[in-house]
Amino acid sequence: MRVLLTGHRGYIGTVMTPMLLDAGHEVVGLDTELYETCTFGDGQDIVDVPSIRKDIRDVTAEDLAGYEAVIHLAALSNDPLGDLNPSLTDEINHAASVRLARLAKEAGVERFIFSSSCSNYGAAGEDWLTENSPLNPVTPYGESKVAVEQAVSALADEAFCPTFPRSGTAYGVSPRLRFDLVLNNLTAWAYTTGQVFLKSDGRALRPIVHIEDISRAFLAILHAPKDVVRNGVFNIGTTTENYRVSELAEIVASVVPGSRIEYADGAGPDKRNYRVDCNRLARTLPDYKPQWTARRGAEELYEAFQRIGITVDDFEGPRFKRIAHVKLLMEEGRLTDRLRWTKAQEVAGAASRASE
Repeated sequence: MRVLLTGHRGYIGTVMTPMLLDAGHEVVGLDTELYETCTFGDGQDIVDVPSIRKDIRDVTAEDLAGYEAVIHLAALSNDPLGDLNPSLTDEINHAASVRLARLAKEAGVERFIFSSSCSNYGAAGEDWLTENSPLNPVTPYGESKVAVEQAVSALADEAFCPTFPRSGTAYGVSPRLRFDLVLNNLTAWAYTTGQVFLKSDGRALRPIVHIEDISRAFLAILHAPKDVVRNGVFNIGTTTENYRVSELAEIVASVVPGSRIEYADGAGPDKRNYRVDCNRLARTLPDYKPQWTARRGAEELYEAFQRIGITVDDFEGPRFKRIAHVKLLMEEGRLTDRLRWTKAQEVAGAASRASE
């Protein structure tokens, strides 16, 4: 298929792009490049594909012509960044995503895969959650994902097939690595300081899933008959990969030699607490074969940190934490308070690309 992948230069997108190509698809990316200076390593693992450098809020029907599928990853990507300006989170994550789906339908795109989230379940307690469980988002990020699911599902018909994979908390090595994710963060603390440092009391439950397995799930949805996945909601992950944060800390401590678990002073509960059943995905799409576990993921991260090297300043600073990076771009005058590139930055970026 000819696939438009939004957010193709981000944490998941830089991993999903080569997997789509390996599966035989023609991929075009669309990204505003907020994180172009946030590359982990030498950047040689970033696969170049034809791309459109554009804010998701500015996409036109012409941009969407000629595609059989749109995979929509682009968003303000986590709870802290979503909390920065809730109205802006709604504008980008919700309104722009619904608009994108409508334009895609008008342009004749047959499949629209929206990257949703298990954050939709929010403060859910100890019960196992299926796709039919009540949604209880507790952050603007989660609220935006729920709103998109509700609006885009109403667009479904015989010609337009939206699907809503709800991914668990992501982890894993990427050319655009993020350290504001629990397993990545805990492993980074252990490697750099010898402390598996928890900022909460560790009791909250999380379903976690490697970014390669997230990409495998999206591919399985893309390849499935449309009647099987039309308006389908799928929890993305493996049911056995639900952990308390304290259990993840124990795994990391067993992987990183000499490390020990430490709790921050005053560490309290995290209101985001949910345990997710992913069996619908396994039943409906038997071609989906997840390959990662938390332990294997911690081992992969530890090996990458040894090979490339990181410091506390790297992973606690603005380069690899989304909220800190965006705030820095704003302080430097490169990004407006509406998270749009300033005119001066647009000119500088165009000149830089022309010289490449």
